[in-house]
Amino acid sequence: MSIIQEKVIYRGGRLVPVSAVAESFDEAAAQRGTMASRILSAHNSGTEEKLRIKFDALASHDITYVGIIQTARASGLESFPVPYVLTNCHNSLCAVGGTINEDDHRYGLSAARRYGGYFVPAHQSVIHQYMRECFAGCGKMILGSDSHTRYGALGTLAVGEGGPELVKQILGKTYDIDRPEVIAVHLTGKPRPGVGPQDVALTLIGQVFASGFVKNRVVEFVGDGIANLSVDYRIGIDVMTTESACLSSIWLTDERVHEWLALHGRGGDYTALAPEEGALYDGAVEIDLSRVESMIALPFHPSNVYSIRELNENMEDILHKVETEGNQMLPDGVTFTLRDKVRNGRLYAQQGIVAGCAGGGFENLMYLSRALDGKSIGSGDFDMSIYPASQPVFLELIRNGALSRIMAAGVGCKTAFCGPCFGAGDTPNNNGLSIRHSTRNFPNREGSKPGNGQIASVALMDARSIAASALMGGAITPATELGIGEYEGGYHYDDAPYASRVYNGYGKPDKTQELVLGPNITDWPAQPELPENLLMRMVSVISDPVTTTDELIPSGETSSYRSNPKGLAEFALSRKDPGYVGRAKEVAAMSHEDAAAVLAAAGIAADDFGVGSCIYAVRPGDGSAREQAASCQRVLGGCANIAYEYATRRYRANLMNWGMLPFTFAGDGPATFTVGQYVYVPGIREALKNGLTEVEALILNGDKTSPVKLSLPAFTEEERDILLAGCLINYYR
Repeated sequence: MSIIQEKVIYRGGRLVPVSAVAESFDEAAAQRGTMASRILSAHNSGTEEKLRIKFDALASHDITYVGIIQTARASGLESFPVPYVLTNCHNSLCAVGGTINEDDHRYGLSAARRYGGYFVPAHQSVIHQYMRECFAGCGKMILGSDSHTRYGALGTLAVGEGGPELVKQILGKTYDIDRPEVIAVHLTGKPRPGVGPQDVALTLIGQVFASGFVKNRVVEFVGDGIANLSVDYRIGIDVMTTESACLSSIWLTDERVHEWLALHGRGGDYTALAPEEGALYDGAVEIDLSRVESMIALPFHPSNVYSIRELNENMEDILHKVETEGNQMLPDGVTFTLRDKVRNGRLYAQQGIVAGCAGGGFENLMYLSRALDGKSIGSGDFDMSIYPASQPVFLELIRNGALSRIMAAGVGCKTAFCGPCFGAGDTPNNNGLSIRHSTRNFPNREGSKPGNGQIASVALMDARSIAASALMGGAITPATELGIGEYEGGYHYDDAPYASRVYNGYGKPDKTQELVLGPNITDWPAQPELPENLLMRMVSVISDPVTTTDELIPSGETSSYRSNPKGLAEFALSRKDPGYVGRAKEVAAMSHEDAAAVLAAAGIAADDFGVGSCIYAVRPGDGSAREQAASCQRVLGGCANIAYEYATRRYRANLMNWGMLPFTFAGDGPATFTVGQYVYVPGIREALKNGLTEVEALILNGDKTSPVKLSLPAFTEEERDILLAGCLINYYR
């Protein structure tokens, strides 16, 4: 694999660096030749560079849709203007939180009826599989409130964002971004037997994440190697592009995609997509599929990638490095170890999971059934479960006998559920290692609670190598040793489960339908508008290189309180800084007189000012699109984040949509800011109105002040007005 860090031109199916092109050409016209550019332009009502996008369909799951609909209701919602799909795949296990989860499901169904949406009941499908099977099509755009909204392999430019961006679409507004740069991912060759889509995806992620090469860009898959991949295989690579930090993805489409769509009853959604001859890309990644090995992403990030061969050859050094880095991320009193799981030179896992939008596809599970046919995973320490991604996939595995072969080998088979991807299902034993074909392996994504002294970890692998490892009692083993090729049999799609259970109310809103509200579903508390001058108290300083969304607001069982803003806010930063909530509440309870005394002690006389809490993190917001990472801070009185940079566009957008200023600071933040410190930003409202991108602030230390420069991005007019209003709800109200 290689990275080309200069612009390249697509010619004759190959990529040519611009530096090797002798003749002159129209660069702007050439950039419009990419697939991504053409799809964006077809959905754009803005200028060539300042895009205002409207999507063809929307999708949310049961961690996000209640908050989105509640926000839209407070902002004047009448009916859903485009198909909006509400799936129930994250909190379909209803044991935690009493009736909370099922109350949300009833709310979702009543909202689909009242406003004209789709409702997919629990256990029917994970969100992205349903959207692939029923909505994705060539040239379309779909927006989802989940970061893994990726349907590029089916020709759909799909974007995962925080809930407020869906609210804007529901209210007939637009998704406003600068035209993104486009990076070509050029695939050649053919994968060797046993190398699966997760192996290709991890190879890509491992090469580009740390450098930020594709961050907030669109990755466009081209090259003759695509023809050697089934559509299921392409989907498995595509969904993991989220972990590269890119904005979205798109693939060239061919007759295989046409057949896949036709099989799902939607052949009319096919259009051949390819870059135009001479299309210009902002850089490229070259991947020879024949050279990709069986891979593993060790804890605690999908970019912590090694080949399994490399791991087995350098076990001690690699595991020592991973342990050292991992323990730096975890709270005091918890020790993360992997080397204690090494026996006779092999690393042993205690659990294997194949699940969700990445792992639960039909061909992944067919490989498992063939690898395990007539064999056993044994009655030892290693346990294994699968979660087919949808009921139609499950139904076909039953009909063709694959499920019986998997079960006979000792593997548990469960219904469609995203829990293993975010720590709400199949938590392994304390100090256990789980190998998973899922999307993420951040801390706590396996369900352990380090704050309570529990620690387990996840390594990401392809289903094929998980099968090989299962046959070895959990010893990490590459599937290339099995010699089993890809499944080439047929697939029969039967949508009977959907026809029986999915509610389709699109275009038929029923205003007589009352929303069904459970006791935990509450309205958003009122938020103040941005004051003329702002006094901020620093309540958390995080020095980690990256802070994930899960660390800002934990996933797992805490998300049962997602429909209760104040209840959920009690968990904010609980895994990273347990004292944060108490300190934020102290600031929220601060009287105007006490705040004025702080300013007076520093020699500042100001009457028209507001007070809020603030956090500093080096690079916050990696991972999930969940808006709660920002809204929980806001509910607790948060008014800003200060960061060296933001890990994702979607987290920065969540901050803005909740009325929180997304400051950046070019200096050494942990050396500059301390917990309990006050930062005063005079004239912030006027600065925002005037479009300033840098403001002078003061760090207050009793009667001493220290100047500091804080930067803001160049906001759109609407973003600026949202911040001035105090949040998106205030703006639309």
